[in-house]
Amino acid sequence: MIKTGSQILVDALIREGVEFVFGIPGGAVLPLFDALFDSPIKFILTRHEQGAGHAADGYARATGRVGVCLVTSGPGATNLVTAIATAYMDSIPMVAITGQVKTFLIGNDAFQEADTIGITRSITKHSYLVKDIKDLARTVKEAFYIANTGRRGPVLIDLPVDVTMEKCEEVIPTEVELPGYKPRYEGNIRQINIAAEVVNSAKQPVVYTGGGIIASECSKALLELAEKGNLPVTTTLMGLGGFPEDHHLSLGMLGMHGTAYANFAVTESDVLLAIGARFDDRITGKIDEFAPHAKIIHIDIDPASISKSIKVDIPVVGDANNILQELIKHIRFVERKEWFQKINSWKEKNPLSYNNADSVIKPQYVIEQICEIAKGNAIITTEVGQNQMWAAQFFTYTKPRTFLSSGGLGTMGYGFPAAIGAQLGCPDKIVVDIAGDGSIQMNIQELSTAVRLNIPVKIVVLNNGYLGMVRQWQELFFSKRYSCVHLNGNPDFVKLAEAYGAAGFLVEEKKDVRPTIEKAFSIQGPVIMDFRIDPNENVFPMVPAGQAIHRMMIGTMA
Repeated sequence: MIKTGSQILVDALIREGVEFVFGIPGGAVLPLFDALFDSPIKFILTRHEQGAGHAADGYARATGRVGVCLVTSGPGATNLVTAIATAYMDSIPMVAITGQVKTFLIGNDAFQEADTIGITRSITKHSYLVKDIKDLARTVKEAFYIANTGRRGPVLIDLPVDVTMEKCEEVIPTEVELPGYKPRYEGNIRQINIAAEVVNSAKQPVVYTGGGIIASECSKALLELAEKGNLPVTTTLMGLGGFPEDHHLSLGMLGMHGTAYANFAVTESDVLLAIGARFDDRITGKIDEFAPHAKIIHIDIDPASISKSIKVDIPVVGDANNILQELIKHIRFVERKEWFQKINSWKEKNPLSYNNADSVIKPQYVIEQICEIAKGNAIITTEVGQNQMWAAQFFTYTKPRTFLSSGGLGTMGYGFPAAIGAQLGCPDKIVVDIAGDGSIQMNIQELSTAVRLNIPVKIVVLNNGYLGMVRQWQELFFSKRYSCVHLNGNPDFVKLAEAYGAAGFLVEEKKDVRPTIEKAFSIQGPVIMDFRIDPNENVFPMVPAGQAIHRMMIGTMA
């Protein structure tokens, strides 16, 4: 059948099972929007391209499916860059489609032209500039395959407007042939057997897991491994929910703002089994003192991550789920009584805590109340900063795909649009964005998106009047010289919510925290809750930059 490039693209998206596309129209993509008009795909009109990218990202994280966004050329594409980089750093499957000027104008500085391929080359898993309509259907199929296989990530399709208007006989590709791209899924059996022997003989083992556990859908296998081998488990920020935090083998999160007992356990471990994690600097701290006595086993689908920052003794390249299924067969239960006595002692001496006796509202208390009211059955998105770390520490995550946050890039403004994408993908779940008063303003325009579509996301603003994490660093490391962190002129968030047509609540007293959350959860629409929290509250534990992870500030400078 003869079709336009636009119709070929839309039909290809339908074949990939695309439910939602997030974005904003513009001149270079008008033919695509004309084709979308009659399609079953739901287009979510956001108010900024960055919001569209984060919404597609949040949809992908919450559902496990590929997120899709579509924007126009030039500023539309450049506005999407931060969202693409966010997805890339956290290995999130996303296909970003950007309009481009006509093929014969490329390189001539045409109106709304940008070298989108060049700009995004370092933040995409792969990218395509489609100059021939005959390549379009194959390109879309390849893009989805690349985005959602191996170490997942964003793929960009840059599409000149004349290609979308051309016509040709559609040829539907049935399979993907990429000779240079062959992700390895099955781990080396010999390496797995060696890893099992080392784990079984360990006296002080720790399992360290990252976002790969969630991407590989192997939370059940991880739980089986931990219980069969009697192995304590710690997770990264991206791994939260991959192992139930209410389990007696859970150590919670490790790293810069991780639990003291997780950091102590990793430091004193004799075997560290890393699964789907990349040993980033927020986890390792001072590399020379990271797990100094441990034999390190690293299971990861990306061979480039092996020994990238930490020397690994036993690498196993492949899909975490496949490898764990094989590893479980060879793992034995070992009691390790002394090791767990030591871990339990650390837990008793250094629990996650805060001064809840104060009459002022503590942010940790707010998050604990959200967890209790939702019974842990909610999807939490976050912005970046203190709000992010409190959400990671004081909400109890027991299921995968329930904590969505920008870990690698640390993107303020991520949480709210990501919550919109997550809510659309999981309409039966409570979705809560935990934000700071600084970060929420970076994509606050998406309130219009939420109100127009009646997307019932709940926004919790932990309002301390500061760029809180920067203020904390200035307090601790820059002699309290508070430079450019006080947010003078914050809006009235209740009036702002009402101006957009959402509900808004101001909470200034501790006694009103729980009733307000309960009321917000009962409202079938978007809600902003402005909690005026203690402006001097800091996030602890905290590992100072450049220090080993066991050298934490537990609660004060002392």
